[in-house]
Amino acid sequence: MRLNKGIVQSAIEEFALSEDELKKVREDFKNEITLPPCPPSEKGALKSIPLRGGRPKGDGSSSLKMLPSFLSTPTGNESGTYLALDFGGTNVRVLKIKLLTKGEYEIVNKVAAPLIKAGEYDFIHKDATGEELFDFIAKLIKEAINGDKGEIRLGHTFSFPSEQLDLANAKLISWTKEFQTRNVEGENVTELLKAALKRANIENVIPVAVINDTVATLLTAAYADPNALIGSIYATGHNTCYLEKNYNGQPMILNLESGGFSKVPRNGFDLILDERSEKRGAQFLEKATSGRYVGELFSIAAAKALESDKLFDFSSVDLCDMITNNSTSHFIKLRTNYAPTPDEAELFAKLANNILTRSALLVTATFLGLYDRIGEENLSIGIDGSLYGKNPFLQEIISGELAKVSDKISAFKVEDGSAIGAAIAAAC
Repeated sequence: MRLNKGIVQSAIEEFALSEDELKKVREDFKNEITLPPCPPSEKGALKSIPLRGGRPKGDGSSSLKMLPSFLSTPTGNESGTYLALDFGGTNVRVLKIKLLTKGEYEIVNKVAAPLIKAGEYDFIHKDATGEELFDFIAKLIKEAINGDKGEIRLGHTFSFPSEQLDLANAKLISWTKEFQTRNVEGENVTELLKAALKRANIENVIPVAVINDTVATLLTAAYADPNALIGSIYATGHNTCYLEKNYNGQPMILNLESGGFSKVPRNGFDLILDERSEKRGAQFLEKATSGRYVGELFSIAAAKALESDKLFDFSSVDLCDMITNNSTSHFIKLRTNYAPTPDEAELFAKLANNILTRSALLVTATFLGLYDRIGEENLSIGIDGSLYGKNPFLQEIISGELAKVSDKISAFKVEDGSAIGAAIAAAC
């Protein structure tokens, strides 16, 4: 195996973005924020938003979905004890949370369990049913309330593609993340949960809200900071939501599903990744920014440079480690079995740097497009997710780019937004 240094150098250049390209992303993102039409006779009425059987649509030209959450941001005065069901992967959590106002809260009880336990059960397998899955969740809820017989409202963060029917109800469009459980797709997940609670004789738990994790992040951020108008997940996947002040006359958090934003500058490595992906021709922003894909982009470039038919398995964690811990030689040898010279390792480190820097710059450009749309001078952005939260390198890029525009725009890390946001949604 030998290294073609010219290919690495070319890749480094291809992952660099110009100021003009970033300005265009910012402008295009702003322009794609198109609100669905409101019937003239119902302008200013919340009832003009279709609550059953359909998603609001823009003019058809936008790659942003603009999905209503049926929630505004909290006042910060919400208080009381609520249940939070956090269901976004193969580990499910139920938390009993006491909201104490102004961003303060107390976790009273917490129960968590995997949906797969080797040799015992597998609730995401194609042989499992929705009834079995939600009966298992009901058992966790029973454990979390710990004999409490008083009425308690439940908020549910459900992080799968769903059609929001109203605040309390959402219909699963399709499973992702390798889930294959039968009799759930196309069904109202709140009704499935209610039926499981009834079978378990749990009469005092009332599901009142179902939201996605991005909306939960904004709720958690705004509970502590009234200037938080944008919430974002920057992790394995990427998505952003914001508070639209005038959605048919009402304030409404809109979930953009921004990972699907299509007007992203792409290079040859992006095209190869897209061709290899499960969703070809879609999720262009997510494929350029998220933890699921940045390691694969590096892998594609490394395989081409090393003239390998095999695609290597670099992760976003590897790339971050290369930059922050001077461990490039270690990871190149570990993943490819090629021992780079110091000069070659430095080239690979620059490539990792440019891939991650491009990710942060594109994400920030979309934030600035939203900033232009919202028009508020003082604005903060709450961000949850491991890629952002565990990497000061990316945090500094985002903060630096925001500061170039205004010292009154800031981004901050949100802790455990999926759970706390579910409790806030129940309170709201």
